[in-house]
Amino acid sequence: MLAWQIEGGFGLDHLTLTEREAPTPGPGQARVKMSAWSLNYRDYLVITGGYNPRQKLPLVPLSDAAGVVDAVGEGVRRVKVGDRVAPTFAQRWIAGQIDRERQRSALGSPGDGVAAEQVVFDAEGLVHVPSHLGDDEAATLPCAGVTAWTALYEQGDLRPGQTVLVQGTGGVSIFGLLLARLGGARVLCTSSSDEKLAIAEALGATWTVNYRDDPDWGKTARDLTGGVDHVIEVGGAGTIEQSLIAVKPGGTVNVIGVLDGVGGELQLTRVLMNAVRMQGILVGPREAFERMNAAMEAAQLRPVLDAKRFSFEALPDALAHMRDGAHFGKIAITR
Repeated sequence: MLAWQIEGGFGLDHLTLTEREAPTPGPGQARVKMSAWSLNYRDYLVITGGYNPRQKLPLVPLSDAAGVVDAVGEGVRRVKVGDRVAPTFAQRWIAGQIDRERQRSALGSPGDGVAAEQVVFDAEGLVHVPSHLGDDEAATLPCAGVTAWTALYEQGDLRPGQTVLVQGTGGVSIFGLLLARLGGARVLCTSSSDEKLAIAEALGATWTVNYRDDPDWGKTARDLTGGVDHVIEVGGAGTIEQSLIAVKPGGTVNVIGVLDGVGGELQLTRVLMNAVRMQGILVGPREAFERMNAAMEAAQLRPVLDAKRFSFEALPDALAHMRDGAHFGKIAITR
C-alpha cells in the first residue's frame, strides 16, 4: 500500500510517498481502507515543523479521513467489515474532558496519522459517518466539524437567536457558520475577499465584514449585532483584540486557531470588565462527534468543500493550496 511520510526533516519537500506492507488488525482493532482525506492547518504546521519542532520522524501526517472497514481483529463489536467510518482525532478520548493521555493519542502528531491507503485503528476510535454524506464530505468531520460543534454546543450552549462571529472562510469557520445556522443563530462572517463573503452570505451569513477594508472590524461587528454571543477565534494573536471588542458582555471567545500568530499583548481589562469567557477548544471526544453526526443527519446538513480537488498522490499540492489561503471551506483529497 502507499503512504505519505515526513522524513529527513520538516517541509513540504520532505514529504515522501512510500510503499508499505498493509497492516493487520490485532485484537480490538479494525483496518480501514481509506477513500478520502481532508486537510487542517494543523497538518501544515506539523509537516513544516511549526507544530512541534521536536516531533520524532519519520511520521505519517494528517488526522482526518474516511473509508470502509475491510478487516477486524478478535473481539471487535463496534464496527464490522463494510461499515463506512471516520477516525476520531484523539483516539483514546471517548468522553469527558481532555487529559495528557488522551492528547497523546491524537492522529498525525505525536503518533502516525492517516495519510495511507490502509490504516489500523482501535475500534473504539472509529465513528460511523452520516449516511447522506459522500466519503469526501465525511472526511472533513473529525477535526474541523467537531471543533466547531464543541465550541457552539458542547461548551457554548448556543441558543436560537444568539449571534456568532466566524473569522474567515476556512474549514472550522464555515462549519461554525453552518452549525450556528442549524441552531437558529445569526452569523457574522469576516474575510479579506468580497467574493468569499458573497458565498458566505449565500450559505446564510446575516452580516459580512471585509477586515482588509475595515481594520476596526471588531467595532463594526459590535455595532451591527449589539455585541456577539460567541466568537470562533481562529486567527490568534493578530485577531484576538478585535474579537474582544466584538463580543458582548458575558459572551464567549472560543480560541481555536493561531493562523495570525501566537504572541502579542492581550488587554485583560476587556476580559475582566465585560465578564468575557475565553476558552480553548481542542476538537472534542468521540461522544461529541456522534452527537454532531446525529444532528447533521437529521437536518441532512452537508459540509462545504473547496472547488479544487486533489488526488492522494498530489498531497503536497493540496497543502500548498492551503498555505496560500486560496480555499473556501474544506480541502478534500480522494483516491
